[in-house]
Amino acid sequence: MKKKVMIIAGPCAVESREQIIRIAKELKELGVDMLRGGVFKPRTNPDSFQGLGDEGIKYLIEAKEITGLPIITELMSIEQVKMYADKIDIIQIGARNMYNYELLKELSIYNKPVLLKRGISATYDEWINASKYITNGINKRVILCERGIRGFDSNTRNVLDIQAIPYIKKHSNLPIFVDPSHAAGNNYMIHDTSLAAVAAGCDGLMIEVHDRPDEALSDKEQAITPGELKKIINDVKKISEIVDN
Repeated sequence: MKKKVMIIAGPCAVESREQIIRIAKELKELGVDMLRGGVFKPRTNPDSFQGLGDEGIKYLIEAKEITGLPIITELMSIEQVKMYADKIDIIQIGARNMYNYELLKELSIYNKPVLLKRGISATYDEWINASKYITNGINKRVILCERGIRGFDSNTRNVLDIQAIPYIKKHSNLPIFVDPSHAAGNNYMIHDTSLAAVAAGCDGLMIEVHDRPDEALSDKEQAITPGELKKIINDVKKISEIVDN
């Protein structure tokens, strides 16, 4: 049976009710599997847009109700998990919180899928061990997400570690997704790195999509348009058929 590569897509940040619903409708038409949108935004620069918070969650849930797309968003604290775990479909734990073991232990008591991003300088074993803080409880529903590790060349945001995919496949029983947007930091790289990840055997892609990238309040350089995502989806299907054969 041909393996389906799951596609998670949406803007870096939920910016308004109109914006997230508008984008969600376009993504639904493309056959995307899940809608992403950040509402609590951990930013390196404290003066950057930090997200809409509780209001953003409300808009994301409304987008789900209108389109039927399941939703994923990052939660950053135990309090946020307690408040929103039953309202979203997958909880994202960002690279900064991979080492937040108290937060991971809290997630272990929920039967809720968790997408655990790799820390920016984490080894494979540190990443797998972090996942065990979740799976050692009742929660066995963890997805690992490679989002690039810190490199030395400033022309890209991070370095996409393709080797992580076969390593995780061999040394864990967890699915592995790839976030080419945060790895590259450049929208022109997203197509090629997405296909490379699929060729290497990833189970899903998480891609930043904005219908008006130039107006995006965060990470506009790495956002692609729905039209560009459509080409990626079509090419992913072709690569999947080759890999499966």
